[in-house]
Amino acid sequence: MRWLLLLACVALAACDVPMPQGQVQTRPQSALPQLSQQDARTRANIAARQFVTVVQTVEPVAERECRRMAPGANCDFQIVVDDRPGQPPNAFQTVDRNGRPILAFNLALIASVENADELAFVMGHEAAHHVLGHLGRTQQNAAVGAVILSGLVALGGADAAAVQSAEQIGASLGARTYSKDFELEADQLGTIITARAGYNPVRGAQFFNRIPDPGNRFLGTHPPNAARMEIVRRTAAGL
Repeated sequence: MRWLLLLACVALAACDVPMPQGQVQTRPQSALPQLSQQDARTRANIAARQFVTVVQTVEPVAERECRRMAPGANCDFQIVVDDRPGQPPNAFQTVDRNGRPILAFNLALIASVENADELAFVMGHEAAHHVLGHLGRTQQNAAVGAVILSGLVALGGADAAAVQSAEQIGASLGARTYSKDFELEADQLGTIITARAGYNPVRGAQFFNRIPDPGNRFLGTHPPNAARMEIVRRTAAGL
């Protein structure tokens, strides 16, 4: 599937999709330089053409890697664009109600990348989350965390409200358990997808230098940017 689907709104509730996995966020739009109307239109046209080209190039490679590594999975990626104004740059992978994998990007992210290599890397990274089954594994970890923590609280004699609260906290903790590992795994496979699509993954991963560094926080969702750059360089060198 190589068609670009423009959506007026990609709302999680309306689309009935699971928890987003592998979100990528960059600097806020307010930090971008102010352009004249003509310059903004020209830049938007260039960004749109670049996005279409990257989709047409990266998507078939991602689907091929998906079929190779996860033959039982649905590998028919659908690319969607959230065109709501005023959103911070963002991209994520999810699935629709029929289990079809979706790679979602908003206009702010498409406009914020410095070159096609960065956009290709982000796309390869998000596709890798699906190929590696991270969404299902995250949901499984969340379910286990919810059961364990709520069960412990219930054994202690807590009331229904406290048990429900513990269930929610346990789900959140469970979902974060391996999230850093998942991000590094997606960076590794994303590097391979990016390279096989003809782009430079090391140059593409420079994208990390413009997003806030989460550091190595306990129960953080993303690993330090330096660790991500290292695995990209190491994987690219191995290719």
